[in-house]
Amino acid sequence: MTHVNTPQTRCVVGVARCDITPPVGIYHRMWGAARHDRAAGVHRSLLATALWLEPRNPGVRYSEPRGSQRLTPELPIVLIAMDHCVVDSVEMTRLRHAVADASGLAASQVHITLSHTHGSGWMSRSRSHFPGGELIGPYLDDVTAKLAMLATDAKKSMQPATFIYGQGRCNLAAHRDFFDERNKQFVCGFNPNGTADDTVMVARVHSADSKCLATIINYACHPTTLAWDNTLVSPDYVGAMREIVEGATGAPCIFLQGASGDLGPREGFVGDTAIADRNGKQLGYAALSALESLPVPGTRFTYAGPVVSGTTIGTWRHESLAPDVLTRQESWQIRQRTVELAYRHDLPDLDETKAEHVRWQQEEAQSRAAGDERKSRDCRAMVEQMNRRITRLSSIPAGKVFPYEIRVARLGDAIWILTPGELYQTFQTTLRTRFPAHPLIIATLTNDWQPGYVPAASAYGYGIYQDAIACVAAGSLEVLIEALTREITGIV
Repeated sequence: MTHVNTPQTRCVVGVARCDITPPVGIYHRMWGAARHDRAAGVHRSLLATALWLEPRNPGVRYSEPRGSQRLTPELPIVLIAMDHCVVDSVEMTRLRHAVADASGLAASQVHITLSHTHGSGWMSRSRSHFPGGELIGPYLDDVTAKLAMLATDAKKSMQPATFIYGQGRCNLAAHRDFFDERNKQFVCGFNPNGTADDTVMVARVHSADSKCLATIINYACHPTTLAWDNTLVSPDYVGAMREIVEGATGAPCIFLQGASGDLGPREGFVGDTAIADRNGKQLGYAALSALESLPVPGTRFTYAGPVVSGTTIGTWRHESLAPDVLTRQESWQIRQRTVELAYRHDLPDLDETKAEHVRWQQEEAQSRAAGDERKSRDCRAMVEQMNRRITRLSSIPAGKVFPYEIRVARLGDAIWILTPGELYQTFQTTLRTRFPAHPLIIATLTNDWQPGYVPAASAYGYGIYQDAIACVAAGSLEVLIEALTREITGIV
């Protein structure tokens, strides 16, 4: 091999950002074990960043070098990355339609992805009756208006640009399915014997005059540094990570959550915001290391021949890409596919769940009256679990299968995968192994949280949390991997 290519995408890009921090006093309880309801303050601001993407030469058909695959340019898309944990399906649809109406796109061209920070609170109109819940509706209305304006601002800033991709490593994420030998049960927490994907995918977006317009950081790790003892609105580790990267690049940093269903911070579930910041700095410096390794866009690293010195040195240099390679990097194709995932046969019944919800409420009241604080806390946690199960069962489509929508985009040399729900890490590790020639940017929690967790088949049947609340059957993740493999094979 006498040259090394750095994957690139040549397209038209617009970037815009806004602050979406909710007001102090809003309903903030995200954890069953939490004893507070209202946010007492703000650790770091919650942000939304829009990335407007269009093909550089609309209407042009691009041919792959092998000549057998022709890629047809599609319409523009806008990807909005938000600092939130989950957004109700109905609310997400409302947001996407508002953005579409304001920007002149169809709702299918709008993609909203969540960082999944558990420090944001659960912003659901269904929780308006809780303390601070009266602020949720007005807040979500304000976010809707802001995202609509954000997309139009990104559209106005469009200019020709180049993404250049790289890869780094960070051991912030750890496996989080741990077997508690003493209590003979699985718990959701740091598993020192488990494997964890440490891949950090990065991209730097350059304007035609070499200005950095934005950076992309794609990493898989639950933002669960902060848990029930935290009373502050927070983006968790994502906030400090962005601060580190943006301080060095001078451009907005867009975080995309990878397949982190079984991954979380090595040190997490705490109330100390300093630990969240430390976790974020760890990822930020790892991302910067990868970003600093990227060459100038429009070039490749080529062997330049021997130079006789104290020994004979083999020299390399960066050289400009050939016109046909630059044209290939403008390739643009987006595919959407619905994969039917079977519901699990033992999916809880909604009416039974509502009855269990009432029972736990009664037990909470009784234990509180008896002064049993620990039992009261545990009962309140169970009430919260039933609340979430009711929300999930009420939201999933009727029938025997969940219609899971995936979007795959071939953007130049890169493959972007946008998926809903929370997938186990084997989703991304398997696909990246199968397609090593292309950088894969994988953004989960995109356009919907449902169907919730999609664990690996091997995780079912052990009482693991993600299995306990999953609504799709064992084998669903493997079905998705095969479906994505076929889609990617068709466009590379």
